[in-house]
Amino acid sequence: MAELIVLGFDSRRQAEQVWELGRRLSRQGLVDLADRAVAWREDSGAVHVRHGARRIRSAAVGGAACGATVGAVFLAPVVGLAIGAGGGALAGRLLMAQAMDTGMIRRIAGHLQPGRAAVFALVRESRPAAIVALREHHPMVIKTSLPREREEALARALRFQSSPA
Repeated sequence: MAELIVLGFDSRRQAEQVWELGRRLSRQGLVDLADRAVAWREDSGAVHVRHGARRIRSAAVGGAACGATVGAVFLAPVVGLAIGAGGGALAGRLLMAQAMDTGMIRRIAGHLQPGRAAVFALVRESRPAAIVALREHHPMVIKTSLPREREEALARALRFQSSPA
């Protein structure tokens, strides 16, 4: 099961750097993300959200189109379209079941001080190297779905600084 982790940052720039870091860590196999988002609050108070689930939705629609095309080639066209579209819709529904609610993201981001930002991640699995990579960005743990002890351990691990040699 994926755990929600919300990390706060002093600026949108820092949060977007961590957003990109999440992509790199995912490609390296150091973290497995079910979904991710970045949100920031402008000095005017306006809240903005960039959500990773849009890619999932696009993939589901593309999967439906590809499935319908392949089904149309190998089966009767009407049956192929129905099976392909149904399969793509089912895949999209399963993927979206693990996506974050944009309303929840906006509610939490609405509590950010103007100029501040947050990264939201649904983490299936992570390795210690992922936490080490986050330290240099000085995140603050805002919210998690982790048990209290694990949330406190995460906050301590993100604050840990090794002494210079």
